[in-house]
Amino acid sequence: MKRVLMVSDVYFPRVNGVSTSIATFRHALRACGIEVRVVAPDYGTDSGRDDEAGIVRVPGNKVPRDPEDRLMSWRGTRAAVLREAANCDLVHIQTPFVAHYAGVAAARRFARPVLLTYHTFFEEYLHHYAPFLPAGLLRGLARRVSRSQCDAVDGVVVPSTAMRDRLTSYGVSAPLHVLPTGIPVDAFGAGDGPAFRRTHGIAPGVPVALFIGRVAHEKNIGFLIDVVAAAKATLADLILVIAGEGPAMSDLQSDVARRGLAGMVRFVGYLDRQQQLHDCYAAADAFVFASRTETQGLVLLEAMASRLPVIALAEMGTRDILSTHSGAIVANDDPSAFAAELVSLLNAPVRRKALAAEARHYSLQWTDSSMAERLADLYRDLIREGAQAGRAAPDLAVHHGAVRQGDAD
Repeated sequence: MKRVLMVSDVYFPRVNGVSTSIATFRHALRACGIEVRVVAPDYGTDSGRDDEAGIVRVPGNKVPRDPEDRLMSWRGTRAAVLREAANCDLVHIQTPFVAHYAGVAAARRFARPVLLTYHTFFEEYLHHYAPFLPAGLLRGLARRVSRSQCDAVDGVVVPSTAMRDRLTSYGVSAPLHVLPTGIPVDAFGAGDGPAFRRTHGIAPGVPVALFIGRVAHEKNIGFLIDVVAAAKATLADLILVIAGEGPAMSDLQSDVARRGLAGMVRFVGYLDRQQQLHDCYAAADAFVFASRTETQGLVLLEAMASRLPVIALAEMGTRDILSTHSGAIVANDDPSAFAAELVSLLNAPVRRKALAAEARHYSLQWTDSSMAERLADLYRDLIREGAQAGRAAPDLAVHHGAVRQGDAD
């Protein structure tokens, strides 16, 4: 049994793709002979979950402009990661903030291989959270920091070919491994759609388009609201359900009210993944997605596994998912064109049923077990290569500018 330490600046109950990826791999890796421990933030009294065994929580402060997140203390994170890394075979860093530097320092202290997953396309995200700074400056900073961090580790996991190509363009020299996050397919597809509709006052037969994800500006949800407005003339009873929470919520709600679309756009907030999420998928007729900056797009696979046809923009990481015969329609990056595709699909029940079956079949190629086996193989390769190389003494272990032992003290 190999032991892996995952270090992250985010984890449940904070809901996003990184948290989902960590949890999915953590559970699926058990069957591959990999024991995973996680160092992650403490969100307060609501941090406890049924699967907290093996999770080490570090206190932190709320992040300005994004109070859902926590900034872990450096001292607490360093101590926790050093303690856990001493008894592991490999360190796997999941995020680029405090977790990255603590993870690299601990890996070099104990001469362990260190892997990084590049989850987030920061080049296109930072300007949403620091709009007072020039976008070009922020993009350049994101590229430099990304290159430095990737070249400080022994390998980088990227969830899509588009992200691999982007990091290559940054000049990253560390080995890049395309390895998407899988999904527990069998957990999807059995929701109670009528129950969800009753709860939220949506009558049977009313066409429902669904978006599930973080309600953040980079998700391009405003585009979907434009789609609803464009579809209103030909499908007046259409409802767009937006499930999730995030910093763009108030802006989007204000926009919906200003445009007189409150009856067509429903914000239902966060849904628990045990039942409410599945009921929501089952209540919808189509899943819509317009993000241009996804490194993968896990939620598309969840929708497909739930037998829900998808209409989406094929940008960045979603291109790997939105292939032919995937149960998906790739729309043009124009609200009117997207709306035309949506209306056409919702008015064609036979086509919708066929795409739903195709989506479910396609999702079986993306199981959590198959992706976990690939990650376990990568772990073993890195551990074996480190042993064969006879890693240098910790105080001499400098790899692409990584932290020396003394720097961690």
